[in-house]
Amino acid sequence: MNKELDLIKIENWKLGFQYPLLIAGPCSVETPEQLDLTVGELVKQGITIIRGGVWKPRTRPNSFEGVGSIALPWIREVKEKYGVKFIIEVASPYHVEEALASGMDCIWIGARSTANPFTVQDIADSLKGIDIPVLIKNPINPDLALWIGAIERMAKAGITRIGAIHRGFSNFNDTKYRNTPTWQIPIELKSLFPDLPLICDPSHICGNRHLIQHIAQKALDLNFDGLIVESHIHPDKAWSDAAQQLTPEDLGKLYKKLKTRKVALEDPQLLSQLEEIREQIDEADREILEMLSRRMSLVEKIGEYKKLNNVAILQMERWNTVFKTRPEWAKALNLNEGFAKELFKLIHNESLKKQTDIMES
Repeated sequence: MNKELDLIKIENWKLGFQYPLLIAGPCSVETPEQLDLTVGELVKQGITIIRGGVWKPRTRPNSFEGVGSIALPWIREVKEKYGVKFIIEVASPYHVEEALASGMDCIWIGARSTANPFTVQDIADSLKGIDIPVLIKNPINPDLALWIGAIERMAKAGITRIGAIHRGFSNFNDTKYRNTPTWQIPIELKSLFPDLPLICDPSHICGNRHLIQHIAQKALDLNFDGLIVESHIHPDKAWSDAAQQLTPEDLGKLYKKLKTRKVALEDPQLLSQLEEIREQIDEADREILEMLSRRMSLVEKIGEYKKLNNVAILQMERWNTVFKTRPEWAKALNLNEGFAKELFKLIHNESLKKQTDIMES
């Protein structure tokens, strides 16, 4: 992975940094009155970086696609009136040109755009030689390579203030969240690019304002650098994404409830205790791997037996038994049943692969 990205840390972005970085505003800029009232109330809650959709990429035609460029003078007015910074989404070189001409402080690239390397490259080309922060949302589907590719294209265009927005991933099986968090993907991204600011968008993950508190806190617990949350002066009357927007007052209450965590321990005694527990975890991990090695040795024996006796690799009755009993065993051990299911899916797939290799040898 490219380790040579020249990224400026978020505290040096000149956006009025505070930890965590808090960005809020309406899903869509609808009218001058709606924008002014919303921003005015957000400022009372201590929010100084405002988000707002001007151009809205929609899945189907005839949906509200934003009011377009006519909103840009309204944004300039609230920026001057309230002394706030403003961030909008761009999806084309034309949008970039309009945003820059209107004095936007930051831009973001949406999930649909991130999924299309041609679109990202067009935007990157239009930003060459421009010094503006760019936030990049994850692609709609859980594809880390696409997310990294978009970041690298911006970096190659000379953008040094780059951040990533985690807004969840499409999953038709998830009935709780609009977009499944799948936290391991942004965590892996952060591990590859430690200086890359990571911001969570709980509004788009949840799709429901009542779930936002939990996801926002989870992000901070995972050491995200900030949050971007949708807020509207009259959420239920919003022209888009009404269910996931909060009033500025409710947003302020939510922020006051959030707890930030220490990134590192400074007390030598506490650090020593933590290291002792970590050593125990390391030992437990070694034991887990030793048991997995033993299991795979048994799988190889089964593979040889099946090959010798011309028995099919996949035995559905056996698999159904494993898939039923292991979560039950996990529950008895106070482990998460869903975790056990996913774990044994991985183990089973590896077992099938080993047996297939034996059959083909």
